Amino acid sequence: MKSQSNSTAAREMICIACPLGCHLTVRQEKEEEISVTGNKCARGKEYGREEYLAPKRMVTCTCPTGSERFPRVPVRTVEAIPRELIDELLQELYRTRVPLPVTRGDILVRDFRGTGVDVIATMSLEEG
Repeated sequence: MKSQSNSTAAREMICIACPLGCHLTVRQEKEEEISVTGNKCARGKEYGREEYLAPKRMVTCTCPTGSERFPRVPVRTVEAIPRELIDELLQELYRTRVPLPVTRGDILVRDFRGTGVDVIATMSLEEG
């Protein structure tokens, strides 16, 4: 009798690491061994592995300023954050009032929840 494989069900995904959009198949062969197929570049293999184990996303939104002329300022994370923290980050950003003037690149939230990820302004706005 053949022994059962330890592999789990495969997950299908489309890679977004480069413009090719490869169709990846990712499965966990053993506890620490992840198999990625369908990738045409090394970035696809890394993307598939990360997406399977701990998916992360870049976050963009706008924060209130209190200014009538410029009521909101666009912001973004400098790196991707764990997907499970996105709702919490958005709630904090929607409550964060950014005083003007603000310069593109200013750090508005530093090291969100110990992730090492900052949130920066993506546009310079003057008072007025």
